[in-house]
Amino acid sequence: MNRTIRRASVFTLLLVLALLVRATWVQFYEGRALADDSDNRRNAIETYAEPLGNIVVAGEPITGSARTKGSDLAHKRTYEDGPLYAAVTGYASQAYAPTQLEGIYQDLLNGTDPRLKTVTDTVTGRRAAPGTVVTTIDPAVQKAAYEALGDKKGAAVAIDPRTGRILAVVSTPSYDPASLTDANTAGGAWKELTADPDKPLVNRALRRPVPPGSTFKLVVAAAALEDGLYASVDERTESPDPYTLPGTVTDLTNENPDAPCENASIRVGLQYSCNNVFAKMAVDLGQDTVRAMAERFGFGDETQDVPVRAHTSVYPSDMEPSQTALTGIGQFDVTATPLQMAMVSAALANDGKLVSPHMVSRITDGGGDVLEDYDEKAGTQRIVSSSTAEQLRSAMETVVEEGTGSNARISGATVGGKTGTAQHGENNSKTPYAWFTSYAEADRGDEEVAVAVVVEQSDAARSEVSGNGLAAPVAKAAMEAALED
Repeated sequence: MNRTIRRASVFTLLLVLALLVRATWVQFYEGRALADDSDNRRNAIETYAEPLGNIVVAGEPITGSARTKGSDLAHKRTYEDGPLYAAVTGYASQAYAPTQLEGIYQDLLNGTDPRLKTVTDTVTGRRAAPGTVVTTIDPAVQKAAYEALGDKKGAAVAIDPRTGRILAVVSTPSYDPASLTDANTAGGAWKELTADPDKPLVNRALRRPVPPGSTFKLVVAAAALEDGLYASVDERTESPDPYTLPGTVTDLTNENPDAPCENASIRVGLQYSCNNVFAKMAVDLGQDTVRAMAERFGFGDETQDVPVRAHTSVYPSDMEPSQTALTGIGQFDVTATPLQMAMVSAALANDGKLVSPHMVSRITDGGGDVLEDYDEKAGTQRIVSSSTAEQLRSAMETVVEEGTGSNARISGATVGGKTGTAQHGENNSKTPYAWFTSYAEADRGDEEVAVAVVVEQSDAARSEVSGNGLAAPVAKAAMEAALED
C-alpha cells in the first residue's frame, strides 16, 4: 500500500471514529436535554395527548381539559372562573412554560411523575393516570377579596393563623389563563398581556414587594417589647414631635398634626400612626435589632415557598441612623409582599407563633391516594412571646375601634389591624401605596383569619389615598367571608 492510500485510509478512519464519538455524545449525553427542550414539539404532543389532572378548590375542580380539533395536540387546558383563581393556578399552555401551581406540579398533572406509576403502567409503558392538587383556598374568601379589589390595582392574602392554610391569594388586575392555553391563539394573548402597563401576569400577592409603610410599625413595636426597650404598649416613649432625623436638619412629621404623638405610648403611636414614635424607636433599637425581628417574621427569607416561591421581603443593612429611622415607618429600602404582612398579623393572632403558610393541602395520585400532605408537614415557629403578641393584639384592636382602621370593624367579631400609606416613586411623585394588615376572630371563638391588602392604584384622588379608605374595606370583606364560612 503506497503512502498516499495509507494516509487517506487513516484520515477516513479518524473521520468515522469522530462521527461515532459525536453520535454517542448526542445520544447519551445531549439526548435528555434535547428531549426536554421547550421547543421540542414532541413534548407538547405527549403532554396534551390525554386530559391533565386537576387543581381543586373546596372539593371542586377549577381546571379541566377539552378535546381539540385538527391538531396534533389532542387536548388543551380549560379553567373555571379563570381570572378569579389566576394568582393561584397560573396557566398551562401549549405554547409557553406553565406557571404557579400548574408549573410546580406539571409532572403530577400530566401523569409523568414517577410516584404515579403502577405495575401495569410499567409493564405496558403507558403514561400513568394524572394526579390532583388539592388547595387550601376558600372560594368565599377568594371571591370576596377579588370583588372588593374590583378595578383597583393591588393584592390580598388571607391566612388561617392556627393552621397556616392560605385561604385567598388575589392579584388585580387579573387575566384569563384560558387565553394562553391554545397554541394557535396564545401568541396574540401573550403580546397583549405583556404589553399591558398594569402587568396582569405579575402575581402582586406573592411576587411584588413594595414599601409596607406604617404596617411595618408592628415589627418595630414587637422588637421594642421583646428587646425590653419598653415593658408595655402603654408605657410612654421618649418621642419628640416633630422628630429630627439623626445627623440631619430634616423634621419627620405626622399625617395628623393634631394627634397626641409627642412621647406617645406604643398603643397611641399605632392608634394614630405616629411616625415620630417609631422612627425614633428604630434608631434607639438599632438596625441590627430591628432586622433580627423582621427576619423572625420572614423578611430576608429567599426560600419562602407556599409552594410558589414568594419574592423576598427585605429589611436593608448598612444604613445611616437617619435611614434606620425611616425604616421604622416602613420606608427607605424596606419592602414587603402582602403574603409577608399577612404573616406578621397571623403570628400575632396565633399567640406569637407562625405556622408555615401554604396554599396546597395535599396532592393525590389518580386513584385519590395521598402522595404528600402539606397540612401535616406545616411547621410552627415562635416569633415573639405570648405576652408581646397579646399586647400588640390589644393595640391593634384599639387601631380598629378608636384609631385609623375604623373601616375594618365587623359586628360579632374582634378585629385588630394596622393601616399604612407608603411613598411611591421618586420624591413620592406617584400615587402612594395603601396598606392594611389585620386579623379577626369571631366572638363565638371558632373562626380566625389574618389578612393583608395593598392597593397600588385606584380611582381615588391622591388626597383620599389611605390604608383605611382603600385597603381596610377589602380586608373587611375577606375577613367577613372567612368568619361566616
